[in-house]
Amino acid sequence: KFIAFTMVKSKKSTVKFVIDCSQPVDDKVLDVASFEKYLNDKIKISGKTNALAANNVTITRDRTKITVASPAELGFSKRQLKYLSKRYLKKQQLRDYLRVVASSKNSYELRYFSISAGDDDEEADEE
Repeated sequence: KFIAFTMVKSKKSTVKFVIDCSQPVDDKVLDVASFEKYLNDKIKISGKTNALAANNVTITRDRTKITVASPAELGFSKRQLKYLSKRYLKKQQLRDYLRVVASSKNSYELRYFSISAGDDDEEADEE
């Protein structure tokens, strides 16, 4: 009975969080490789950085997306990814142009602030 329990335990469920950077990467504003390195250096687990491998957390990237996979029992926070994404944008001086928006339950997307043309009309009315 004990062996069966450990076998069930060994089948781990993982939680994946995706950060979609396709808009800024297509415009050559953001470098996904440096963003991935930043996340590798800064993500904390139990209050410690550089503990990703020890806790089976993996960060993978393709051309426009970064995926952070973590064991479900670790309770990795999506909010931490938003915080670190915003800090990275601030460091790269892109925070005034890009924002981090939740596009689904387990993914974020970097989008440009939409500057509406309605602002110009309001100024014309004041004159």
